[in-house]
Amino acid sequence: MFEKLLIANRGEIACRVMRTAHRLGIATVAVYSDADAGARHVRLADEAVRIGPPPARESYLCADALLEAARRCGAQAVHPGYGFLSENEDFAAACAAAGLVFVGPPPEAIRSMGLKSAAKSLMERAGVPLTPGYHGADQEPARLAREAERIGYPVLIKASAGGGGKGMRRVDRPEDFDAALLSCRREAASAFGDETVLVEKYVLRPRHIEIQVFADSHGRCVHLFERDCSVQRRHQKVLEEAPAPGMTPERRAAMGRAAVEAARAVGYVGAGTVEFIVQPDGRFFFMEMNTRLQVEHPVTEMITGLDLVEWQLRVAAGEPLPLAQEQLTLQGHAIEARLYAEDPERDFLPSTGRLLHLALPRESAAVRIDSGVEAGDEITPYYDPMIAKLIVWGDDRRQALARMRQALAEVRLVGVAHNVEFLSRLVAAPAFAEADLDTGLIERERALLFPADRTVPDEVWLVAAMAEWLGDEARRSAGHEPHSPWSRLDGWRMNAPAARSLMLRHGEERRTVTLEAGPGEWRRLALDGARPIEARAEAGADGALRLQLGDRRLRAHVVASGERRHVFLEGRAWPLALVDTVHVGGEGEDPRGGLKAPMPGKVIAWLAEPGATVEAGAPLVVIEAMKMEHTLLAPRRGRVRGFRYAPGEAVGDGAELVDFEVDFEVEFGAQEEAKGS
Repeated sequence: MFEKLLIANRGEIACRVMRTAHRLGIATVAVYSDADAGARHVRLADEAVRIGPPPARESYLCADALLEAARRCGAQAVHPGYGFLSENEDFAAACAAAGLVFVGPPPEAIRSMGLKSAAKSLMERAGVPLTPGYHGADQEPARLAREAERIGYPVLIKASAGGGGKGMRRVDRPEDFDAALLSCRREAASAFGDETVLVEKYVLRPRHIEIQVFADSHGRCVHLFERDCSVQRRHQKVLEEAPAPGMTPERRAAMGRAAVEAARAVGYVGAGTVEFIVQPDGRFFFMEMNTRLQVEHPVTEMITGLDLVEWQLRVAAGEPLPLAQEQLTLQGHAIEARLYAEDPERDFLPSTGRLLHLALPRESAAVRIDSGVEAGDEITPYYDPMIAKLIVWGDDRRQALARMRQALAEVRLVGVAHNVEFLSRLVAAPAFAEADLDTGLIERERALLFPADRTVPDEVWLVAAMAEWLGDEARRSAGHEPHSPWSRLDGWRMNAPAARSLMLRHGEERRTVTLEAGPGEWRRLALDGARPIEARAEAGADGALRLQLGDRRLRAHVVASGERRHVFLEGRAWPLALVDTVHVGGEGEDPRGGLKAPMPGKVIAWLAEPGATVEAGAPLVVIEAMKMEHTLLAPRRGRVRGFRYAPGEAVGDGAELVDFEVDFEVEFGAQEEAKGS
């Protein structure tokens, strides 16, 4: 076994690998960019080496810097994690040339499976079933369009060297093909340095099921059962579970055999994942092979009781696989949810900022947390905005679902937009609960997952007011003599009880809570002048508020951040703001709203001509942020006076991108017409 391991990655996967390496007595070396100098994986490592500035191409994707770091620290092996250079055959070969063990498959296997087009040809020769499509070398747009017509719409355009949903577009009509192809190629070239694509039939209502395979250098290859990764948005996985609901032993055996044959066909060694598209009738087709450990590997670990990173390290050290196929068993059910810094209400736009407050469920035999961040860390625009992976296990799927719902209800996060509430709604959705799964589930259940009604319940306002009262009392009593009459904070008055009012805001909604002192620990709360209710609260050792509001008993958390009061109650979060009733600034509407960069990025293309008059909703400019493309639309009918940034130029968060002039004459006319009707 190795004495020292360099981990050529960051975030939760780097922390995950360190956990196993330290258990095996292996010293770990972290690498970091200037944006990661204080990151959690750096703090946990035995040593750390700087590899460059924040952009990934100048640090985590710089093979020379990584190899130099390994040489300087005396590492014998390199673990690439997932993403970055984990599926780069040149990096694997460079490690071998430098005398380092690459914890992954041989370069030839990565090369064979790395390009989806070549992999499909190889699988076709090996007899693995394929989705109908075109994966040839002729990349002329006209040829690709003809192939799409031959296959039959809808089709899927996919980056041949891609993954993670990047460089992938569904196309339903021939007239949309050229624009989708252009966008795919831009995104693929940016993310993978290769704009080659393939075109294949888009299977309606498919499930995405993948098989975990493992092979050693002694000729043994096994599969560790399947994972269902059907719940996706924009081809990126959101929830994963193992085993796949409804999987029969016969189909599991058939898919397992196909996956093992795929691995054997390329002389595979190490951990890999063979991904299949499965039709509603149960027929399955090879989609691709990921020649690395997957983000969702913990669900396989939970149902098998195995440590896949330990298997990786042992196989890389030349040891045989610890178990044969007939010795592998699965037990129970596991589900994984990915917690991201992103805003589901804004089409999952990534969010950046500091994690001002982060509380995750307590880990146990049934609850596992894989995270690369802690409270106080920053989510930057340079890397994937994952905060944590939440993994639960149960004796069966029903128990695992209940544990996932409870675990999500315990997450408290302040500082960035996040998807926790979205995930809570998703795991509670009847379609997911009843295992009615396919890759279109999120779109199909959109009305349920993106509710229009965001009315704040009355008790949320009251909880915030009680928390404010208790906080004020604690601050005022700090350092005072407990027996001094001047330190009494019970609100006693000679003629009337003490009272105060708080105005709170959520969006455009404002509510006023009046608080009166009552006998002992009791208070009287009135919302907007309504009849008061009796209330009392106490703070628990875990920071929770235990409240009695009338005849209701509640448990809540309130986190203060500036003027914000984030109320966490019954699995939901409500960001309220204290309103200064002495001075309230006006909030004017910016008619150019929506034409600012939503986050740091780069302008990719203009979609309108300067001087052109466009209708509301017309696409104006494309920017790339977090390796994904975002198209900004005209907020109203108007004229594009010009663009402030040319394609290729970097833009900061909130930068004005377009000089846009609203056609107020048309706007005013429409308003007058509406009034007249």
